Amino acid sequence: MDLVPVSTRLVSLLLLAAPAAAAQTLRDHGTIVIVMGAEPNTPIPTLAGFKQNQDVADLLFLRLAHPGRALNTAVEKEFVPELARSWQRRDPLTLVFELDSRAHWHDGHPVTARDVVWSIDRARDSTVNAQYALLLRQIASVTAEGDRRVVFRFRRAYPEQLYDATWHVQPLPAHLVDTVPRTGLAGSAFVRQPIGNGPYRFGRRDPGRQLELVADTGFFLGRPRLERVVFLVVREAEAQLNLVLDGTADALEAITPVSNIPRITANPALRIATVPSFSVGYLLFNLRAAGDRSKPHPILADPDVRLAIAMAIDRERIVRATFGPYAATAEAPLGQGHWLRREAPHGARYDPAAARALLERKGWVDRDGDGYRERAGVPLLLRLSLPGTSAVRVTLAAQIQEMLRQVGIRLELVRLEGPVWFERRNRGEFDIDFSSATLDPTPSGMVQSWSCAGLSGANVGQYCNPVFDSLLTTAIALGEVTARWQAALRVLQTDAPAVFLYSPLNAVAVHTRYRDVTLRPESLWADLWRWSVEPTRRLPRDDLVGR
Repeated sequence: MDLVPVSTRLVSLLLLAAPAAAAQTLRDHGTIVIVMGAEPNTPIPTLAGFKQNQDVADLLFLRLAHPGRALNTAVEKEFVPELARSWQRRDPLTLVFELDSRAHWHDGHPVTARDVVWSIDRARDSTVNAQYALLLRQIASVTAEGDRRVVFRFRRAYPEQLYDATWHVQPLPAHLVDTVPRTGLAGSAFVRQPIGNGPYRFGRRDPGRQLELVADTGFFLGRPRLERVVFLVVREAEAQLNLVLDGTADALEAITPVSNIPRITANPALRIATVPSFSVGYLLFNLRAAGDRSKPHPILADPDVRLAIAMAIDRERIVRATFGPYAATAEAPLGQGHWLRREAPHGARYDPAAARALLERKGWVDRDGDGYRERAGVPLLLRLSLPGTSAVRVTLAAQIQEMLRQVGIRLELVRLEGPVWFERRNRGEFDIDFSSATLDPTPSGMVQSWSCAGLSGANVGQYCNPVFDSLLTTAIALGEVTARWQAALRVLQTDAPAVFLYSPLNAVAVHTRYRDVTLRPESLWADLWRWSVEPTRRLPRDDLVGR
């Protein structure tokens, strides 16, 4: 999305104007209240995990730089400076960053090269977080040359070096956390009261209810015009909607069900802004026995059974019925925002007759006439785990259950509380998991959940194919060479470790009093500090700044 820089003319006026005129200008400052469905209880880079935590972390902590409007993660000249004011190459394996001397932590300490080196080194430690170590595997070393210069050296040349150096790790204040054991950061006092360097400071937390951020009026990239950001935690979709409809809240993302969108557009105080997402919903097959990764899954270890399940599901119909125009059918672990999505080869087509025939050939037949198949006395019974708080997944799961019944597969739905579902998923205690993931803004992030190297981390389904790994490695090395990526995706689709269902178009309800509204696909609220309030439409809560 477009970035709106602070006008130099406006800055000059603010400096020269009389106090009365300055007060008039400040009337476009104010508050925004955002509804989210889960609590952002760990908004710390590398600890964030869930999207709601990362959304808040992106307001508290900056990166060295971020991808530009086109999200070309392999085009260095399009990156936008944040903590780094500039960077240059010494050679194909070395990138040098010069930090902005104005950047400071919210406690007043300057941001230094030591902060960057400490943060990257911690993230590269596989004993701390295997997933980040995997993402940063091509970084050989990070060193400081004085307080303002950071040198990254890579193991090999490849197009996304700058992306890997800047995206995955937002620096933490070494002077506050370097005495905390690397594996103990999640339980430290810093997590309860984080000190960042972004446009907003951590304000107040009311556990289970809301989190408040306040503007850093000395933010070196420009004073935020929205001086107060409140995140309300509301888990029920209808309650979320009512809060924006009655004016209690100003913004809501991921509106569900989409049939509620006309209720928002009918309200003159609200509008819908849409932005491509990097999210994908999919059925993840466990290739190991549920709860025992030492053994293959007795049913799903067979790729033909997985393929039959994929062919039995009319993905286009259920996605259209559930999302209308606000989602697209997914063919791979790619969201609507990924450049590769439109070039991805098609996965298994809906063909229930072929699914039945394939199951028959594999020995799965209905011998007792109850409508469900069995083989050697073992019923074709699978359990689908899903978080019961996800209205979308609950709706889709019922439709999928019926489609699988029609080909003779019994699917039991196991609705769980969010934390229980997540724990069981990570332990491999499922047959099929109804997953939903927000992906990195580059297809190279597939290494986390679909490569052999990810088996000890995010690859909880335990899919491992060295052929796919080799093709993925080649594709990453060549950058945006479509044919290489397509070859890797064809192997993934043939193996069918998952049924990729949908990628939503993020529909966001926003109050119409806001100006300069920009939403970034890779970090939805990161540009909030550039928004402002129309002076003639201020609400009483806009005057609560700095309370």
